[in-house]
Amino acid sequence: MSDLSQIVKAYDVRGTVPDQWDERAAEALGAALTQVLNAADEPGDAVLIAHDMRDTGPGLAAAFAAGVRAEGRAVIELGLASTDMLYYASGALGLPGAMFTASHNPAQYNGIKMCRSGARPIGQDSGLSDIRVRAQALLDGGTRPTNAPTAPVDRRDLLPDYAAHLRKLVDLSTIRPLKVVVDAGNGMGGYTVPSVLGDAALPALPLEIVPLYFALDGTFPNHEANPLDPKNLVDLQRAVVANSADLGLAFDGDADRCFVIDERGEPVSPSAITALVAARELAKHPGSTVIHNLITSRAVPEIIKEHGGVPVVARVGHSFIKAEMARTNAIFGGEHSAHYYFRDFWFADTGMLAAMHTLAALGEQSQPLSLLASVYERYVASGEINSTVTDQAARVAEVRAAYPQAEVDELDGLTLRFPDGAWFNLRASNTEPLLRLNVEGPTEERMTSLRDEVLEQVRR
Repeated sequence: MSDLSQIVKAYDVRGTVPDQWDERAAEALGAALTQVLNAADEPGDAVLIAHDMRDTGPGLAAAFAAGVRAEGRAVIELGLASTDMLYYASGALGLPGAMFTASHNPAQYNGIKMCRSGARPIGQDSGLSDIRVRAQALLDGGTRPTNAPTAPVDRRDLLPDYAAHLRKLVDLSTIRPLKVVVDAGNGMGGYTVPSVLGDAALPALPLEIVPLYFALDGTFPNHEANPLDPKNLVDLQRAVVANSADLGLAFDGDADRCFVIDERGEPVSPSAITALVAARELAKHPGSTVIHNLITSRAVPEIIKEHGGVPVVARVGHSFIKAEMARTNAIFGGEHSAHYYFRDFWFADTGMLAAMHTLAALGEQSQPLSLLASVYERYVASGEINSTVTDQAARVAEVRAAYPQAEVDELDGLTLRFPDGAWFNLRASNTEPLLRLNVEGPTEERMTSLRDEVLEQVRR
């Protein structure tokens, strides 16, 4: 019997199949989501369902659909999709949705990202806890949803509409010619990139795409579709240099995140991409609010202010970012994990749109990406460093006590700031017995020294 408390996380469902959850659990979750939607009089009479390229996706999605239909709502099956395609469909059609994906996790995992109509997030504080309780009651009672799944099923292909919508948001038709290496990691970028950047039905773009690992394969035969791990960027970095490309793009498994490599084969910080896109959006919408999470570089709020915007910091995680964007009507939001959110995209995250902004920024001027990005990279960052720790709270308290003179911020974990501009954030993982450390300093030496000090305390 599935214990849903082990797989229902802060803002999605995630676990191994079939040992942590299976099709029966998926059916219960589909019924529970529909009960929550019905209780809230959620607009629309259907639920959108999509899945990525994982082998378990079609079966889990079909079981979930049966639960939805048993509770009286129709189902619109989108089939294969990226997560931002599901958000596009939810926004464009005004319907709630469920995306079956485990994002960057290994092949044995699968999960669900759920949203209300208009791509509004469902997290622990906005319905996910209720869904878990209702679904667990169905499983514990040994029953399936009480009604026969008689509501209708429709099947729709929204990939062309999704591609056309993104093309309207960023004009790439007049940029200089660019050679772009794209590593899809055998994930959904291999499905969406050809349609968005190379569809013959849309106007031709001055882009030469060099594809890496575009074949959809949920076993990830080449490398994990997790560009946050540097080892998964090595192939792309080599290919950029070998092809004398202008830049490289790496997508995660469900293609809602995008990482950028410059012409030298060096990674461009997601904080720099956040600042770059923020500057572009503020040029169109002066004075707007821009959201950033608390582990982005301190250069991000500085640059937002310099471009006439209002920076607002938020907790890490898409449900928190989206809620803060909706509250403030922010034009854009960025996370250091390479999630990028756009008001023009129903406040949802889309790696593809961030990639298009990067292509536009590069192609509208003559400098190489390394020089363009250097304007937005002012400080030295460690990147995220994970440490396995059983008693996370006690270890964080010890670290805090070691720096009594530092400025303390506890918005999300522990953030300590120092007079010279250095800072670090130490926070517990939502899903694993890990402490995640991010450090930034004004120089390489200061960052390294502070990083090593904190890691010694965390790992001793």
